Amino acid sequence: MKSFEMNFDGLVGPTHNYGGLSYGNVASQSNSQQASNPREAARQGLAKMKALMDMGFQQGVLAPQERPDVAALRRLGFSGSDAEVIQRAAKEAMPLLVASCSASSMWVANAATVSPSADTADGRVHFTAANLNCKYHRSIEHPTTSRVLGAMFADSKHFAHHAALPAVAQFGDEGAANHTRFCRSYGEAGVEFFVYGRSAFDNRVPAPQKYPARQTLEASQAVARLHGLSEDGVVFGQQNPAVIDQGVFHNDVIAVGNGEVLFYHEDAFLETEAMLGQLQAKLAKRGGNFKAICVPRSAVTVEDAVRSYLFNSQLLTRADGSMLLIVPEECRNNERVWAYLSALTSAGGPVAEVKVFDLKQSMQNGGGPACLRLRVALNETELAAVNPGVIMTAPLYDTLTQWVDKHYRDRLSETDLADPQLLVECRTALDELTQILKLGSVYPFQLQP
Repeated sequence: MKSFEMNFDGLVGPTHNYGGLSYGNVASQSNSQQASNPREAARQGLAKMKALMDMGFQQGVLAPQERPDVAALRRLGFSGSDAEVIQRAAKEAMPLLVASCSASSMWVANAATVSPSADTADGRVHFTAANLNCKYHRSIEHPTTSRVLGAMFADSKHFAHHAALPAVAQFGDEGAANHTRFCRSYGEAGVEFFVYGRSAFDNRVPAPQKYPARQTLEASQAVARLHGLSEDGVVFGQQNPAVIDQGVFHNDVIAVGNGEVLFYHEDAFLETEAMLGQLQAKLAKRGGNFKAICVPRSAVTVEDAVRSYLFNSQLLTRADGSMLLIVPEECRNNERVWAYLSALTSAGGPVAEVKVFDLKQSMQNGGGPACLRLRVALNETELAAVNPGVIMTAPLYDTLTQWVDKHYRDRLSETDLADPQLLVECRTALDELTQILKLGSVYPFQLQP
């Protein structure tokens, strides 16, 4: 039976703004308070989805969150009508309103961790929504994320869904941004690679000093247990605390893997050799031949990697078995990064081609191509069980582009977030979107009695 790795890309929400909310994320912080363009952001994301579909890759769409999150503001003591809640929050606690308007769920690599059926004890695809508890604006996402994923992958014969881990720092979990999988082919048992920044309970484990390590070892272990993964099919590796302090806020900023290949920076991990040895040995037992491509710091510094988002790229396997690397425009604009990529593709290794996409609206908020997609490996039977409304087609692309043009603003500043009309616009748009994607009622405003 044929198997695929599908990319489900996050559709940016209508409140896309530059709030600078992500401490430790250099791009997010350096562009804070600038005006954003939600329409352009959504169009850029859709263009990438369509381009990958046209190249023959299976592509789907993941719906954004309802924003502003009025219910979250109510839990924090703001009362009155929805409009009054927003106006009060704007007057008394603007940073909180900005956080409650975040459209960061466009980076759906953070939405959940996914384990394909070939790896799990019960032979189903497992999903655990991420709790993202180190950032308020992201910690409030998982209830809606779980409902949306449940509506996309509804057949319990094929799909299993787990609630987010406990919302405490010891179990900080950022989903697929710290998780990748190696395999000989997508339908065969593989090795799942979890990357953590610190241990929750063992003070002897090194930890960053400046910026927070967002994923704990204990969270990664918990997800592996929930998904029914065997010890032979899991490797836990630690991110280098020194690179976290340089703005590498999670693993997909410094490494990307696919198939049998890990593409990573020389400074990405602690105890690199031992970790690579584990990946090699465990994948070999499952019939795979692990290959590591190390980018030396002499060719690309950590700073260059962070600024260009070289590793926040998509590494995709083409029909002929060669690999394609999808990078943002910022890579081409960085002389050292582009020189490295040019050498990489001409070296005759696994990466045969580099394709560049303009994702400026996402990049300025600190998210590159890899952030925009959740990878789900599926066999033909499982693919047939996915809600067909979320699978990208040429007609769906046209419909969504028209939907964006109809509902999204082309300029959004911080002061615009205080406009209660924005909430009305967002809910109108999302109500229409759930019909387009055939999701049913998934948003809080749709579930109110």
